[in-house]
Amino acid sequence: MSMGKRVLLAKPRGYCAGVDRAVVTVEKALEKYGPPVYVRKEIVHNRHVVDTLRKRGVIFVEELSEVPEGALVVFSAHGVSPAVRAEAAARNLRTIDATCPLVTKVHKEVNRFDREDYDILLIGHEGHEEVEGTAGEAPHRVQLVDTADDVDKVTVRNPEKVVWLSQTTLSVDETMERVEQLRKRFPKLADPPSDDICYATSNRQTAVKAMAPECDLVLVVGSKNSSNSNRLVEVALQAGAKDAYLIDYADEVDEKWLDGVETIGVTSGASVPDVLVLELLDWLSERGWRDVEEITTASEKISFALPRELRDAKQRSQVR
Repeated sequence: MSMGKRVLLAKPRGYCAGVDRAVVTVEKALEKYGPPVYVRKEIVHNRHVVDTLRKRGVIFVEELSEVPEGALVVFSAHGVSPAVRAEAAARNLRTIDATCPLVTKVHKEVNRFDREDYDILLIGHEGHEEVEGTAGEAPHRVQLVDTADDVDKVTVRNPEKVVWLSQTTLSVDETMERVEQLRKRFPKLADPPSDDICYATSNRQTAVKAMAPECDLVLVVGSKNSSNSNRLVEVALQAGAKDAYLIDYADEVDEKWLDGVETIGVTSGASVPDVLVLELLDWLSERGWRDVEEITTASEKISFALPRELRDAKQRSQVR
């Protein structure tokens, strides 16, 4: 029996508390101190957000050496290593730290297990900014485990004192698979004190899993360098969607993807403003997908206070 053309819209989707806080931090810094405000790396991994802020006088840099001495620089939501903080101090930069509190929590776990002389196995994607910041808390103790092959390469000093931690934006299922592989090698492997994969990442994956089996196509709004957005595409396919793609904007949808498609699932990564999802729904509506049903698997009420330098400023992002 044909259901006709319809859209299933995942909820939760889009902005998480850490992203909202980071984007508002940059906006408030602009208001309070005026441009230019420098940001080390992309404040969050979303093209639209970065382009919008750039137009308002934010200068994104790869390294602190590009920031003039004494200027104001914001650290991105993904966090930085102690070496970067030391460099900022040495160059006399004024800093505001927009690191997500849930990333900071993982940094503190690294510090704790380093103090207790554990070998730390960090599950994450090589080269991702979050991993660089987290590993940088104890480079002498942290080994990165990205692929199944990496599991075999790990060497530890004492198999009784090994712990695994993870990047906050991974696939929940794939991470647990990696943990099981590590546990086969190190039966005494300790777990993090609490889940490192953040609530927003796992909630968005759960919502996609709920709708994927009914979808001929899933469209994930998000940027190519966004880890959690890429994971949503993978999770959709693993959970039974016939097809799934990652797009920044509605006009990136290839009409060929719509051939023979009735049910389209729509979601967005944790750094994506909802305006981009609404534009996609309009685009689909013009092509006959007018019937939209929201699939809700959780309700998110969490929010984080702004960095203390900006506490007097009102919260909520303008880039929406």
